[in-house]
Amino acid sequence: MSETTSTEQTTTISETKTPAPWEATQYTALIVLADGTVIKGIGAGFEGTAVGEVCFNTAMTGYQEILTDPSYAGQIITFTFPHIGNIGTNEEDTETTNTKASNAVRGCILRSSITSPSNYRSTKHFENWLEDNKIIAITDVDTRALTSIIREKGMQHAVIAHNSEGVFDIDALKKQASEWEGIEGADLAKDVTIDENYEWSETKWLWNEGYGNLETADFHVVALDCGTKRNIFRCLSSVGCKVTVMPASSKAEDILAQNPDGIFISNGPGDPAATGEYAAQEIKKLVDSGKPIFGICLGHQILALALGAETAKMQQGHHGANHPVKDHTTGKVEITSMNHGFTVNRETLPETLEETHISLFDGTNCGIRLKDKPVFSVQYHPEASPGPQDSHYLFRRFVNFMRAQKNMEPIKE
Repeated sequence: MSETTSTEQTTTISETKTPAPWEATQYTALIVLADGTVIKGIGAGFEGTAVGEVCFNTAMTGYQEILTDPSYAGQIITFTFPHIGNIGTNEEDTETTNTKASNAVRGCILRSSITSPSNYRSTKHFENWLEDNKIIAITDVDTRALTSIIREKGMQHAVIAHNSEGVFDIDALKKQASEWEGIEGADLAKDVTIDENYEWSETKWLWNEGYGNLETADFHVVALDCGTKRNIFRCLSSVGCKVTVMPASSKAEDILAQNPDGIFISNGPGDPAATGEYAAQEIKKLVDSGKPIFGICLGHQILALALGAETAKMQQGHHGANHPVKDHTTGKVEITSMNHGFTVNRETLPETLEETHISLFDGTNCGIRLKDKPVFSVQYHPEASPGPQDSHYLFRRFVNFMRAQKNMEPIKE
């Protein structure tokens, strides 16, 4: 359902193509790539236009969590699984922790039309949820073809547009897509981080019970919010950690003034080198303090930068819930959830760092630890539970570093 057009001005999309019998007769949305490719479909959710980087996500479930993950700031998500919306949406599965990051994602691309929900936890139709959250969507798109473009040419700059009348200024959209500066070199963590400190004590969701609350904490953890997900904090609380959340730009002195037992560096969007311009030097001070430190995703990348490694943009990135990772420290393989378009260049790791995890898809770095300090990080998302809980041991590993500093017996990882 894609074609390249070069001469259309303001036009009704349905007039530019004769649909096949199974296709719609009226196109109300489109994707315009920076190279001029126009992909037509049916609009859903919010009406308007947005520019971003098109990536693809291979997860079969968790679309609400994905669309509310601040790590997707500046991106348009192509879901390779064709049936998105079947389980509806609810208030519990939103991952953003603050309204500042509530609509970080720019849009989503779907193969099939959104169907009515069939799940006991659903409280709102996915179509209505998209509109309420101001997320533009396009359906009836050949997502396999679009995914092939990304695999061959890399993540594309594009505009997603939805107009119920099917009228678009194609040339203007092409210009907008081609002139967008993109994510490389962009510090997007500042756009999704919090403005003020707050405390977190909610614990993990239990079947038919919902979320709990930490009554008694064994440890105090300061978490740097670079665009974090709620479930990370729930996992920390569930292993006995009271969490004080602070902005990504916090100074090391202010963090240490909280007298934490450990420090967590969260996931987030954008180019780690750009965020690292102000965060890496502060994290280096935190490392020098001797406090246990744990980083995830962007936090992993910034920690690596602070310790002397380098990062690089990936062609298609890793986005999905089926990524096998090997933990060299145990020899085990875990199925992980990933969402990153940058990677730590494993060839630049200094002698002070040990590579602990690697991707079994492409051999890229997925984890590091300092050889002489209780400092470690992983590229993937252990809280996302695609395995389903293959990687939850990392939170217990973090706790064991804090227990060791208090001369306490370790817990089983």
